[in-house]
Amino acid sequence: MKTRRVVVTGLGALTAIGNTASEYWDGLLNGVSGAAPITHFDASKFKTTFACEVKNFDPTQFMERKEARKLDPFSQYAVVAADEALQHAGLNKENIDPDRAGVVWGAGIGGITTLEQEIIGFANGNGTPRFNPFLVPKMIVDIAAGHISIKHGLRGPNYSTVSACASSSHAISNSFDLIRLGKADIMVTGGSEAAVSITGIGGFNALRALSQQNDDPATASRPYDKDRNGFVLGEGAGALILEEYEHAVKRGATIYAEVAGSAATGDAHHITAPHPEGLGAKKVMELALEDAGLQPADIDYINTHGTSTPLGDIAEIKGILGVFGDSAFDLNISSTKSMTGHLLGAAGAIESIACIFALHHQIVPPTINHFTDDPAFDSRLNFTFDKPQKREIRAALTNTFGFGGHNSSVIYKKI
Repeated sequence: MKTRRVVVTGLGALTAIGNTASEYWDGLLNGVSGAAPITHFDASKFKTTFACEVKNFDPTQFMERKEARKLDPFSQYAVVAADEALQHAGLNKENIDPDRAGVVWGAGIGGITTLEQEIIGFANGNGTPRFNPFLVPKMIVDIAAGHISIKHGLRGPNYSTVSACASSSHAISNSFDLIRLGKADIMVTGGSEAAVSITGIGGFNALRALSQQNDDPATASRPYDKDRNGFVLGEGAGALILEEYEHAVKRGATIYAEVAGSAATGDAHHITAPHPEGLGAKKVMELALEDAGLQPADIDYINTHGTSTPLGDIAEIKGILGVFGDSAFDLNISSTKSMTGHLLGAAGAIESIACIFALHHQIVPPTINHFTDDPAFDSRLNFTFDKPQKREIRAALTNTFGFGGHNSSVIYKKI
């Protein structure tokens, strides 16, 4: 069947290196690290005492205090980023058909801070069950999509995707499908996460997944460096407005990129470790290229999952080499997690925004914190270390991989 074209007409971001999409992009180009000592709670007894927290964020600047108290931080972040994206796209209740516009939002964990606080309060209250009546609606992962749709009156498809670190990429992919199949004209999509908490840091420390470079947090996230030793936990949100091409043209919208294709696979290998040969990663990129009708040589930039873990970085590069062959040496590759940290379920959204801005401005954001070459990687690969690089970018691909073996690739192209 013939499918409709889907384009990106609005962006919103809230990250450790910028509280708007444009600030975030500036942070990427300037190689800013968002890592710093944790302020959300006393982390002094943890093996890791730093993270990439959102900074200078006051929800009451965006919503009434009474309303803010009903939302977990992950939902606050979602609402703020979505509001920015809709405003960026020039969309409001006056020019949106509410029955043809929806929300698909991704989060891997949801309201973990709320759940944690309520359980601690219960334990400290000698077991007296005095739970907040908003505990459940603050905690559940799907509530962010609900808040966005309620605020803006969007009555189209509305749900959340939960696939660990691939959550928001799957949300974008689902939104892409809904529009190209004619089930919606506009979708607000992306993801948010607020897991810099006692449980989040403690859980990932127990997995030995986090860097413990407490003496120099700013250089702790170092994808593809020989001495990488774990990821840095991040938080925030990224929002995209996807729109049917003719619909966007008719209303005179600015188009930042076209969504060319997407795919999803499963590793079927291990609950936390990637397939050592990157087979799931390889397959998902192959399927995304097929969906987009593109060849490997058509891709100029890959924003990798690149978490800065010893095994994960190697597995993904093996997958890239398996798909792209010699074309891999013509690519620019970078991991923007070196600056933002790992936003878990929101990673795919903010990394999609990095790809879209890269296409729009024809410049590749860097991988910072490179100190020592790793012989595990072919020296002909261009990891865009330390500084952004200007180049022609026709199409960009972004990868996200989640615990459980969930893989997603999304491809954007210049229009």
